[in-house]
Amino acid sequence: MARPRNIKISFIKTPSPFFTFLPVSPFTSLLNKFPSLRIHRPYSSSRPRSYLFVIFLLILLSLLGLSLLRLVSVSQNPSPSFLTLLSPPPSHPPFASPSSKNHEPVVLSRSATMPLPAHPVSGNATEEEAEFWAQPDGEGYRPCLDFTIQYRKASAKISKEKQKFLMVVVLGGLNQQKIQIVDAVVIARILEAALVVPVLAVDQIWEDESEFSEIFDVDHFKRTLQADVRVVSSLPSTHLGSKPTINTQMPDNVSPLWIRTKFLKELNRGGVLILSGMYSKLSKNLPLDLQKLRCKVAFHALRFVSPIQELGDKFARRLWIKGPYIALHLRLEKDVWVRSGCLTGLGPEHDDIIRKIRESQPKLLTERLNMTNTQRRLAGLCPLNALQVARLIKALGAPRTAQVYIVGGKPFGGTQALQGLVEEFPNVVMKEMLASEGELSPYINRSSAMAALDYIVSLSSDVFLPSHGGNMGSAMQGHRAYIGHRKFVRANKREIVFLEDTSISEAEFGSIMKKMHRRYQGQPEKRTNERSSSRDVTAYPVPECMCRHSNRSLLRRS
Repeated sequence: MARPRNIKISFIKTPSPFFTFLPVSPFTSLLNKFPSLRIHRPYSSSRPRSYLFVIFLLILLSLLGLSLLRLVSVSQNPSPSFLTLLSPPPSHPPFASPSSKNHEPVVLSRSATMPLPAHPVSGNATEEEAEFWAQPDGEGYRPCLDFTIQYRKASAKISKEKQKFLMVVVLGGLNQQKIQIVDAVVIARILEAALVVPVLAVDQIWEDESEFSEIFDVDHFKRTLQADVRVVSSLPSTHLGSKPTINTQMPDNVSPLWIRTKFLKELNRGGVLILSGMYSKLSKNLPLDLQKLRCKVAFHALRFVSPIQELGDKFARRLWIKGPYIALHLRLEKDVWVRSGCLTGLGPEHDDIIRKIRESQPKLLTERLNMTNTQRRLAGLCPLNALQVARLIKALGAPRTAQVYIVGGKPFGGTQALQGLVEEFPNVVMKEMLASEGELSPYINRSSAMAALDYIVSLSSDVFLPSHGGNMGSAMQGHRAYIGHRKFVRANKREIVFLEDTSISEAEFGSIMKKMHRRYQGQPEKRTNERSSSRDVTAYPVPECMCRHSNRSLLRRS
């Protein structure tokens, strides 16, 4: 478990509005301040004009006082529309007092992490290039997180829970941790418990000791979910002496009923439940409100802290200003080759290194144990290497001049691993190449922050393509769908590998690839089909979190 550290939040205290100490009536205030203006004698007809003048002056001063108070009030509490015009975008919140931020309502339509706009297709592009850069038809789907009235009624009690607390320890890399955080919020809601800000465990591969507050905006996380689940930074002192219920293993595909049956009685008695090892254990098929809650957490509540978000935005703009770009998630890291059981394609020397690691740590092999490398490759279970990816995007119409942003960790084999891609597309860049001197220094040896930067740049790309399955690909698929169905190419690895072993021409290969991938480029795809039991709503937000209703407000504050 990661070492607990205090969460540090920078803030500027906002002064109390001085106008609250002024008397209620400006007329009374003026009389008290200027005694000479008071009327001491009853009205006398002998001098009506002087009294009329005094009364007129008092009324005028009163109106002036009211105007001044209104001006002060407006300057202290601008209207929402005024704030919208003057304040930074929601993804970059200004420093503020935690107490004031926790009471600000979060408008969902403005809280989702949004990318830079996709580039319009250039008039100079060839027909093939125009087809490659064109965005898919979103078919009118828009986010719709309108929770049922029963859910909102229950929220009144659940959001104020102070007796039951859920603590979670999340494992793995950034995107694996995000999946567990989403499910932690849902489990807290199921148990009607408050959620303690999750602990990010130190992974044996990534070795990142970052805390939740160093990657995600804690205040935004709390405020976004304040109507769904109470989120606290730490366990209150009243529960520090409690004997917690600890669970480190859950079976797969558990339901809300299983969660309540297993944990609720002990949680009511002890007040604290600690969960770990919960990656992908919660059922993918939950009641509609809980599916919407998953989307709310994934696409609205989990916002990166400002320094990371702002740096990622800078990198994205440096690419975007030069034209459209492709983000390729190349799964070429050493651990991917070890876990997949596949050959690297870099020659016997590199393959021998992977084989020795795999033999010394057999538990790392996660794919089917009874298959040979050739069988895995032909079954589409191996990552596409750089040359295969280059051949695919070329076949789909990407111009040679296209900017290609490489997502992921350091490829095993270094520059040799990327050689096949660079030869076809010389404008290959990585975040290290986009960064100015010192910009990445705070994030050296912080893999989660580096992955967050990749995520931000990838979200703004015109085209995204993962070379292998994984949590980053699933997260990007769902997020790009949620923001308007940005192009996401899901490679048919099995057919690509099969066609490598044939003697067809490049033109014929290109024709086959275009036809094969026409329906797999980020178009709306419903989660609820024959494979829905294995599909996560955060990867397939249609239809639970996205509706085809364009003439109504689809994001309701909840």
